[in-house]
Amino acid sequence: MKVIACWCFFFVALTGLHESAQADITTASSVAAQKYSAGRGGLSLLVWQDDHIVYEAYSNGFGPDRVTSIFSGTKGFWCAAAVAAEQDPVKNTITEWQSQPDKANIRIRDLLHFTAGIEPIFALHGKTISDRNGYSIRRPAVRSPGESFMYGPSQLQIFSEVLRRKLLPRHLTPRAYLTRRILRPLGIGEVDFREDGTGNPLLASGFKLTARQWLALGILVLNKGKYGHRQIVSSELIGECFRGTRANPMFGMGFWLNRTANDPLAHEVDVEKMLNIPWERQDWHHDCLCKDAPRDLIAAIGSHYERMFIIPSMNLIVVRQGREASFSDARFLRLILGEDQSHKVLAHSSSTGSSS
Repeated sequence: MKVIACWCFFFVALTGLHESAQADITTASSVAAQKYSAGRGGLSLLVWQDDHIVYEAYSNGFGPDRVTSIFSGTKGFWCAAAVAAEQDPVKNTITEWQSQPDKANIRIRDLLHFTAGIEPIFALHGKTISDRNGYSIRRPAVRSPGESFMYGPSQLQIFSEVLRRKLLPRHLTPRAYLTRRILRPLGIGEVDFREDGTGNPLLASGFKLTARQWLALGILVLNKGKYGHRQIVSSELIGECFRGTRANPMFGMGFWLNRTANDPLAHEVDVEKMLNIPWERQDWHHDCLCKDAPRDLIAAIGSHYERMFIIPSMNLIVVRQGREASFSDARFLRLILGEDQSHKVLAHSSSTGSSS
């Protein structure tokens, strides 16, 4: 699975994601979550609440100045920088599609939702395809727009080509645009764009960041497009990134959602394991990340359990970086939110034993 999260922020009106405020994160719950994470390949845990870091820990030889790949967490950055044109037919820019009926109704937003009907083509993550954009726009549509969720790099590379052509009159490349519009204002320096032989960046994955660098994107999301004193992305346009689709109610544009957490039929799902199933057999309906977490939870998810959780109703951001290991989002979230009953029982037993 590859990284996701930012071009999409220039889109339509903002939805009210905030719900009733929850309790503050405690040191005890952070320590419990860190112990669980570190025991499962965790490298960093960073907790931000009420505009400051309340807990920060590193493990397994990692440190605050070290970077690691966030894989699909990369998608979020591209979505934040996306042009406000999600309703536009792609054929308006990719003019080759004007004579292809199977692609005539695909919109930019379909590409960012991974519902355009074009298969993922995971070989695009490697180096064997010298022109990722050109290869992707030549792929046939195998489903109608909006019918199926197909998570993978091909649809983002088509968007990359749309963006490249739109930026040509301004003498900008997608790389330069993202750097100027998003990365530099967030205080993020050079990153690996994993460009192909023709200079096209890989939008689905690639960035290597410290926990604090990734946190900057979370702050942008939490503050509705604002970072520090600067409005980087219009607050009226962020909400579309956090709207699911009929094909996958659990995924917006670059971010995963927990909207169905209070659904009686809700089922907690391991996103990475689900994505390993062929797209034809995936079913994202009635799925959630954690039934005990707030419904407004937003997640940037990368391979090897790279995670950033954002909960607007709690003014909370949690960054977790790690290596491939057995890990449960639901268990981790219960620990960090103080909802893990087994941890509470153990803590109570320990407290009782020490006082007797």
